[in-house]
Amino acid sequence: MTARDEEQVWRIWVDAEARVVSFHQEAGFQMLEFRSWEYFQAAIDQYTRQRYRYQ
Repeated sequence: MTARDEEQVWRIWVDAEARVVSFHQEAGFQMLEFRSWEYFQAAIDQYTRQRYRYQ
């Protein structure tokens, strides 16, 4: 199997109470996985509109 055949997964971790999005694993945060770049970008856009902080 080549790298092109492998499924790409994008992950973010979210703390809705503190309104924080992390691009690395954080204790107490909820992990979200995306298998579509478009859905991943849409989620990031949504959190940005809601004024979440990124780390």
